[in-house]
Amino acid sequence: MNIDFGRVITAMVTPFNSDFTVNYELAGKIARHLIQSGSDGLVVAGTTGEGPTLTIEEKIELYRVVVDEVGGRAPVIANTGGNSTSESIALSLAAQKIGIDGVMLVVPYYNKPSQEGLYQHFKAVSESIDLPMVIYNVPGRTSANILPQTIQRLAQLSNIVAIKEACGNMDQISELRRLIPDDFTIYSGDDSLLLPILALGGKGVISVASHLVGERMQEMIDAFHSGNTTLAADIHLELYPLLKGMFVTVNPVPIKCALNLTGWLVGRPRLPLVEATEDEKEYIRSLLKGLHLL
Repeated sequence: MNIDFGRVITAMVTPFNSDFTVNYELAGKIARHLIQSGSDGLVVAGTTGEGPTLTIEEKIELYRVVVDEVGGRAPVIANTGGNSTSESIALSLAAQKIGIDGVMLVVPYYNKPSQEGLYQHFKAVSESIDLPMVIYNVPGRTSANILPQTIQRLAQLSNIVAIKEACGNMDQISELRRLIPDDFTIYSGDDSLLLPILALGGKGVISVASHLVGERMQEMIDAFHSGNTTLAADIHLELYPLLKGMFVTVNPVPIKCALNLTGWLVGRPRLPLVEATEDEKEYIRSLLKGLHLL
């Protein structure tokens, strides 16, 4: 299944009103703005989009709103993953009916499946839909780490086409690149590891910071592929404080704070997450000023 999701994909925040209902109108505006400012595509209702505290109905409406806003101009990927295979299948089928371009599924969290359990989970979803799938590996959140050998097996399934890799282990990513086919795409799941992952044959990033610096991240990728690795490293180091700073506390608390500071009034995160502390807000403000984003 040939699909090009692009190089810089933004894991989009979900904006809330003051009563914590979803602000769908603003979600559409944010989607349009991101595609106009460096993002090739979008992930909707992922970790950054507070998917764990969105209802199924809210997720489906968000998919619909973003597809209506940017569909046909940019790929829209629905986060449909969870720790229940049957629920992941049902949500993926609902996204498919809306006209989504692809789905992303996190490694099931909390129940800590074996490698065979992970394989069977993703295989079951892939056999239920006609959409390209991105696997999301983030052991720091899920307590389960899908290994390169398991991805190698899953890459043989025609519609599993990419991985968002946030294991943070460059040796694991090296082994992954060695084992999987050339047409299977690796995206960095950590903004600060984009450049090293490009050097290992990765395509790009599914990003948080691209809400703010998507065009600059595209410039770094362009510089790398043109052979100007010095410029690519310079851009990486310029952005590095922000790329790390957006994780000064748990995502998406910092990016929501940053967007509110820059005039995108996306509201506070839903409980059990709380907004940034005053010290964290001042730190984020200083990062934004340092890059002339304020």
